[in-house]
Amino acid sequence: MDEQRVTIDPRRFREVCGQYATGVAVVTACGGQGRSFGVTVNSFTSVSLDPPLVQFSLDRKASVFPIFIEATHFVINVLSSGQRHHSSRFALRSDAFEEVVYAAGMHGCPVLEGCIANIECEKYAVYDGGDHVIILGRVMHLHCAPGNEPLLFFRGGYGTFT
Repeated sequence: MDEQRVTIDPRRFREVCGQYATGVAVVTACGGQGRSFGVTVNSFTSVSLDPPLVQFSLDRKASVFPIFIEATHFVINVLSSGQRHHSSRFALRSDAFEEVVYAAGMHGCPVLEGCIANIECEKYAVYDGGDHVIILGRVMHLHCAPGNEPLLFFRGGYGTFT
């Protein structure tokens, strides 16, 4: 089969993919000297039930890239509708834990309070994803707060489920 090169405009690609509503999460991990780090993602999904696996994608240019490549554990913190400030905060600064209420998880990673779900993971695998890497985690511990509404991202903006 001949491989045909197709040129896709990156802005148009982002616009079209933005038609898919997603939740918003902050993925947290511990770096050197016990420092905590977080990054906002909307590229989180479940992968497998047996074993229980989840994944998120991380830009290779992200300041936290080396931390998440080295980390053995991380937490997916699925944000509630009242946590838009967390999304903005961790999109700009990976060490922005001032005024963020959290507890240390099973392996020391920050578990943010007030989320609709927290998923503590052990890193399972890392795969090439072009300008991103795909990080798979084996689920080790779960917390769910089903009474909260999710923070959603759609067409480049935030929203809630109503």
